[in-house]
Amino acid sequence: MSHTTLRLARKAAAATVITVAAFGLTACQGGGTDASSSTASTQATQSPSPEAKTARNSADDAPKGTPAKSGTKCTDQINYAGDTRSNAEINSIGENTGHCPTPEKSDKPKGTPQKPGTKCTDQINYAGDTRSNAEINTIGENTGYCPPVQ
Repeated sequence: MSHTTLRLARKAAAATVITVAAFGLTACQGGGTDASSSTASTQATQSPSPEAKTARNSADDAPKGTPAKSGTKCTDQINYAGDTRSNAEINSIGENTGHCPTPEKSDKPKGTPQKPGTKCTDQINYAGDTRSNAEINTIGENTGYCPPVQ
């Protein structure tokens, strides 16, 4: 390999590492740092391919869901109980598109079927679960299934 080829390969590898790190930081934001500054710099340094630009202009790819409130995570705006995606993924979608995604429900709900007229907290022992009884019971009322103990 020539010196020039080796130098270009190193630059390409460095650019790849920087891009992956930038995406990782974007997905993990919310730990008390200002997310808007690093996201803006990440987006400014990336130039999408012509195919990506065309796809974004398509009416089918228009942002769907609830408009994201500035400074508030999507998972703090909408109940994503039962959604198969992680909170980080959901919040990244909202940050990148400006719209909180519509909650996705898995085909098979997790948990125990809720008995009619019985609260989940009266049906299952949630001792040690970090969620409040109200949150647990709301999940049960909305999905029909008592969530697994966390």
